[in-house]
Amino acid sequence: MITKIDKIAWIHVVKGQILCARSKGKEICYLPGGKREPGETDTDTLLREIEEELSVRIKPETISHFGTFEAEAHDKPEGVLVKMSCYFADFEGELSPASEIEELVWLTYQDRDRVSSVSQMIFEQLHEMKRLS
Repeated sequence: MITKIDKIAWIHVVKGQILCARSKGKEICYLPGGKREPGETDTDTLLREIEEELSVRIKPETISHFGTFEAEAHDKPEGVLVKMSCYFADFEGELSPASEIEELVWLTYQDRDRVSSVSQMIFEQLHEMKRLS
Protein backbone atom coordinates (compact mmCIF):
# COMPACT_ATOMS: atom_id res chain seq x y z
CA MET A 1 0.00 0.00 0.00
CA ILE A 2 1.25 3.46 -0.90
CA THR A 3 0.93 6.20 1.65
CA LYS A 4 1.28 9.86 0.67
CA ILE A 5 2.43 12.62 2.98
CA ASP A 6 0.91 15.91 1.81
CA LYS A 7 3.32 18.80 2.44
CA ILE A 8 3.51 22.45 1.52
CA ALA A 9 6.91 24.15 1.09
CA TRP A 10 8.19 27.69 0.74
CA ILE A 11 10.84 28.33 -1.91
CA HIS A 12 12.98 31.31 -0.95
CA VAL A 13 16.04 31.86 -3.15
CA VAL A 14 18.46 34.76 -2.66
CA LYS A 15 21.56 35.26 -4.82
CA GLY A 16 21.53 31.65 -6.04
CA GLN A 17 21.08 30.12 -2.58
CA ILE A 18 17.93 28.50 -1.20
CA LEU A 19 16.76 28.82 2.39
CA CYS A 20 16.51 25.46 4.16
CA ALA A 21 15.88 24.43 7.76
CA ARG A 22 17.29 21.70 9.96
CA SER A 23 15.23 20.27 12.81
CA LYS A 24 16.69 19.53 16.23
CA GLY A 25 18.44 16.15 16.26
CA LYS A 26 18.29 15.71 12.46
CA GLU A 27 21.12 15.70 9.91
CA ILE A 28 19.06 16.36 6.79
CA CYS A 29 17.91 19.83 5.81
CA TYR A 30 14.51 20.49 4.28
CA LEU A 31 12.54 23.26 2.65
CA PRO A 32 10.54 25.27 5.19
CA GLY A 33 6.90 24.29 5.45
CA GLY A 34 5.01 21.28 6.66
CA LYS A 35 1.95 19.08 6.69
CA ARG A 36 -1.52 20.36 6.06
CA GLU A 37 -3.98 20.39 9.00
CA PRO A 38 -7.51 19.10 8.30
CA GLY A 39 -9.50 21.65 6.28
CA GLU A 40 -6.51 23.89 5.49
CA THR A 41 -5.80 25.21 2.01
CA ASP A 42 -2.25 25.33 0.65
CA THR A 43 -2.13 29.04 1.53
CA ASP A 44 -3.37 28.43 5.10
CA THR A 45 -0.71 25.76 5.61
CA LEU A 46 2.07 27.90 4.15
CA LEU A 47 1.18 30.92 6.31
CA ARG A 48 0.90 28.87 9.52
CA GLU A 49 3.98 26.70 9.04
CA ILE A 50 6.34 29.50 8.02
CA GLU A 51 5.29 31.67 10.93
CA GLU A 52 5.69 28.72 13.36
CA GLU A 53 9.09 27.63 12.02
CA LEU A 54 10.78 30.85 10.86
CA SER A 55 9.09 33.63 12.87
CA VAL A 56 8.15 35.62 9.74
CA ARG A 57 4.84 36.41 8.04
CA ILE A 58 4.28 35.38 4.43
CA LYS A 59 2.50 38.08 2.42
CA PRO A 60 -0.52 36.17 1.03
CA GLU A 61 -0.91 38.45 -2.00
CA THR A 62 2.62 37.48 -3.22
CA ILE A 63 2.18 33.68 -3.13
CA SER A 64 2.73 31.95 -6.47
CA HIS A 65 2.81 28.22 -7.20
CA PHE A 66 6.20 26.89 -8.31
CA GLY A 67 5.35 23.23 -8.77
CA THR A 68 4.35 19.97 -7.10
CA PHE A 69 6.94 17.25 -6.65
CA GLU A 70 6.68 13.65 -5.46
CA ALA A 71 9.34 11.20 -4.24
CA GLU A 72 10.06 8.53 -1.63
CA ALA A 73 9.81 10.07 1.84
CA HIS A 74 13.04 10.41 3.82
CA ASP A 75 13.38 8.20 6.93
CA LYS A 76 10.05 6.44 6.29
CA PRO A 77 9.27 2.84 5.31
CA GLU A 78 9.33 1.87 1.62
CA GLY A 79 6.12 2.84 -0.16
CA VAL A 80 5.70 6.10 1.73
CA LEU A 81 5.77 9.02 -0.69
CA VAL A 82 5.89 12.72 -0.02
CA LYS A 83 3.94 15.08 -2.29
CA MET A 84 5.31 18.59 -1.90
CA SER A 85 3.44 21.59 -3.29
CA CYS A 86 5.94 24.44 -3.51
CA TYR A 87 5.32 28.18 -3.50
CA PHE A 88 7.32 31.36 -3.90
CA ALA A 89 6.26 34.26 -1.67
CA ASP A 90 7.55 37.47 -0.13
CA PHE A 91 7.65 37.86 3.64
CA GLU A 92 7.98 40.43 6.37
CA GLY A 93 9.90 40.12 9.60
CA GLU A 94 13.28 38.74 10.61
CA LEU A 95 14.07 35.11 9.74
CA SER A 96 14.71 33.25 12.97
CA PRO A 97 14.44 29.52 13.75
CA ALA A 98 11.54 28.61 16.05
CA SER A 99 9.58 25.56 17.18
CA GLU A 100 11.49 22.37 16.25
CA ILE A 101 13.94 24.20 13.94
CA GLU A 102 17.53 24.21 15.18
CA GLU A 103 19.07 26.24 12.37
CA LEU A 104 18.40 27.96 9.07
CA VAL A 105 20.92 27.27 6.31
CA TRP A 106 21.47 28.70 2.83
CA LEU A 107 22.28 25.94 0.35
CA THR A 108 23.43 25.88 -3.26
CA TYR A 109 22.92 23.26 -5.96
CA GLN A 110 26.19 21.62 -4.85
CA ASP A 111 24.65 21.03 -1.38
CA ARG A 112 21.77 18.90 -2.73
CA ASP A 113 23.13 15.78 -1.00
CA ARG A 114 22.14 17.46 2.30
CA VAL A 115 18.41 17.41 1.47
CA SER A 116 15.71 14.76 0.93
CA SER A 117 14.93 13.14 -2.45
CA VAL A 118 11.93 15.38 -3.11
CA SER A 119 13.99 18.48 -2.27
CA GLN A 120 16.73 17.27 -4.63
CA MET A 121 14.14 17.28 -7.45
CA ILE A 122 13.28 20.88 -6.57
CA PHE A 123 16.98 21.84 -6.49
CA GLU A 124 17.34 20.29 -10.00
CA GLN A 125 14.41 22.32 -11.35
CA LEU A 126 15.68 25.57 -9.82
CA HIS A 127 19.18 24.88 -11.17
CA GLU A 128 17.82 24.28 -14.69
CA MET A 129 15.98 27.61 -14.42
CA LYS A 130 19.30 29.31 -13.44
CA ARG A 131 17.81 30.30 -10.07
CA LEU A 132 20.12 28.11 -7.94
CA SER A 133 23.93 28.39 -8.11
